[in-house]
Amino acid sequence: MPQTRVVVLTVLAMLAFAANSLLCRLALRSTSIDPATFTAIRLVSGASVLALIVAIRGRARLGGNWWSALALFVYAAGFSLAYVGLPAAAGALLLFGSVQVTMHAWGIRAGERIGKWEACGLLLAAGGLVALLLPGLSAPPPGSAAMMLCAGIAWGVYSLRGKGAGDPTATTAGNFLRSVPMALLLLLLLPGHRDLDSTGLALAVASGALASGVGYVIWYAALPALRATSAAVVQLSVPVIAAIGGVVLLAEPVSLRLVLSALAVLGGVALALRRPVRVPTGG
Repeated sequence: MPQTRVVVLTVLAMLAFAANSLLCRLALRSTSIDPATFTAIRLVSGASVLALIVAIRGRARLGGNWWSALALFVYAAGFSLAYVGLPAAAGALLLFGSVQVTMHAWGIRAGERIGKWEACGLLLAAGGLVALLLPGLSAPPPGSAAMMLCAGIAWGVYSLRGKGAGDPTATTAGNFLRSVPMALLLLLLLPGHRDLDSTGLALAVASGALASGVGYVIWYAALPALRATSAAVVQLSVPVIAAIGGVVLLAEPVSLRLVLSALAVLGGVALALRRPVRVPTGG
């Protein structure tokens, strides 16, 4: 694949992943849609687009399994519930940091040897997350922060389960489809406003169909041409893009605490990536 195409696909994928935070935060802050409805529409539209892409490619059989679908659902639901109270930047940072810490911690538990740089990086990243969550005027709401941490852990589990699962697009499509009944059950358990104004509906569809569905397909197209370390490092840009988008598009403030925490988390992850690691996908 030409290098220019790889760069373009990678940039588009990172923009799509960051857009998920911005679209969700905008919808829940500025429209009448509730988190459960946003989650359901996101998963249904994502499943529809991914299944269509698989069908167009002539691959009739979808992959995935129910346990991975459950992890995907927990991620999507926690993500939406968290953004009721979290700014886009803080949410993206908590998500990214918890995904990375989860995946590295699992590797250590599985017996992977850890070097001094990786150990220092993980401690620094974990310290950055703790610093962000400490009580104070600029601290994110604890309930929303806990939801995003759960979402990040679930996405880390989903990424680990998807390692070497064959055709990633077909696998993701199958998992999205399996997550739809779970999202519908959430609608019954958490009845919301049910006032589907056109803006909220459009933002949820854009998050599922474009930022998630098409975004994953673009990322999977670029991924084979990237080294594992490069693919992981480039995802450091997602919280930064989300933070810039939050300031420019949503007029959200950026506190000194958030900046320092972001430097610690992103710097720590960069240190931990001095050796190749598994590559998470999505956001």
